[in-house]
Amino acid sequence: MSEQPDIAGALGWARQQIDQLDARVLLRHVLQCPPSRLVAWPEQKLDAEAWRVFRDLVERRRAGEPVAYLTGEREFYGRHFMVTPAVLIPRPDTELLVELALAHFSSVPRARVLDMGTGSGALAVTLALELDAADVTALDRSREALWVAMANAARLGASVSFVQSDWFAGLGEERFQLIVANPPYIAAADPHLEQGDLRFEPRTALAAGSAGLDDLVEIVAGAPAHLEPEGWLLLEHGYDQAASVRGLLADGGFASITSWKDLAGIERVSGGRCLGRR
Repeated sequence: MSEQPDIAGALGWARQQIDQLDARVLLRHVLQCPPSRLVAWPEQKLDAEAWRVFRDLVERRRAGEPVAYLTGEREFYGRHFMVTPAVLIPRPDTELLVELALAHFSSVPRARVLDMGTGSGALAVTLALELDAADVTALDRSREALWVAMANAARLGASVSFVQSDWFAGLGEERFQLIVANPPYIAAADPHLEQGDLRFEPRTALAAGSAGLDDLVEIVAGAPAHLEPEGWLLLEHGYDQAASVRGLLADGGFASITSWKDLAGIERVSGGRCLGRR
């Protein structure tokens, strides 16, 4: 199709190339319009530039690029976060970390919170906005990721401190009441890394050693030195890693060790309470 189509025609063409929902999201992005416009004005013609941009985005999506990178944003916990190929795309499963943090700390005044491997800043920004007057620090080893996280904090009006560090190395003697992390936890040789959206996401934010546990091991080992007594560590992990992470927490001297299930019924987050300073 070379001539400029109307909305209905553009969507009809795109549906032959990619998923229908993806097509609608991309066209809304190009037209900068609400969903209702696509329904109410199907006969509206696209101008030449909009049609060119839409065709390009559809072709890129057909080649596998994630919709979030094509539109530059992804929703997380009811807010829209800017994303780039420098950061992992926020996923609904990670909202469980937010729910657990709120359950444990919503009544704690000015809770000191650390988000490790913040990426887009989705966790840190959300916790800063949802926890009353929380003192939130977001950490990442990637400068490019921190730029994205800082931009999201500014856009959404969240007060967050940012640290560039390889896990705990740059924190000195700082301590927190809550540490949350969604670290890399996929095995380096996992074939899923070469499939779907994962092909386009930063490998360093996904893979962690032969069993996918390397970063989880490092975080659990280092956390007690940066947690206040009775502080909590909450970790997202792979679908089959809950038992291993519980074992790491037990070996690390944590108490109240628990795993929580996501909406699919998979044990997705494990955590424990720090008994004292180490």
